[in-house]
Amino acid sequence: MAKGLKVLNLYAGIGGNRKLWEDVEVTAVELNPKIAAIYQDFFPNDKVIVGDAHQYLLEHFKEFEFVWSSPPCQSHSDVSYITTYSKNGEFLHRPKYPDMKLYEEILLLKHYSKGKWLVENVIGFYEPLIKPYEMAKHYFWSNFYIKDIGNICREHNRNIDILTKRKGFDISKYLGIDKLKTLRNCVEPEVGLHILNESKIDLQPELFRNI
Repeated sequence: MAKGLKVLNLYAGIGGNRKLWEDVEVTAVELNPKIAAIYQDFFPNDKVIVGDAHQYLLEHFKEFEFVWSSPPCQSHSDVSYITTYSKNGEFLHRPKYPDMKLYEEILLLKHYSKGKWLVENVIGFYEPLIKPYEMAKHYFWSNFYIKDIGNICREHNRNIDILTKRKGFDISKYLGIDKLKTLRNCVEPEVGLHILNESKIDLQPELFRNI
């Protein structure tokens, strides 16, 4: 039996982006062992690695036909930035450096990867250092053209019951995790499927996303 597209899924969470993928051979990397165990429950045929996704990408990106990376977004988020300040302009908590692993990965993939790749992150509080494509209230960087999927209702600020239905993951039985945060961190499954399908369209290089 022929194997599917060989995919590297970094910072995998519980697999929101991966949920609707078919005919794929996935290696998923997730740092939190409890979250990684939930991912493995939902996708038992995937290879799941508990470890540093940033380092794994550097060492293994050549082995995959498609790379999806969703690096931590909190230090880039406009919401996190806004909530740093009180109403009178005082700091509510200590500011942090934005995590530059985001741009390290974009530059690595852009200049060294021979396969298709995509990096996803939230809309940030600053002008992006490398121009992204904005879709579904997120930033995307890629080396292939992505047709806009249109407005997606994320239900991001809703309760666990609504997010469970929206994302399609029932994690009620799992202990020791922040269930609301875990569901909010999920990429919308239809967005994940749309992007994977777009990566399979063989366009001319001049039509690829120019970043």
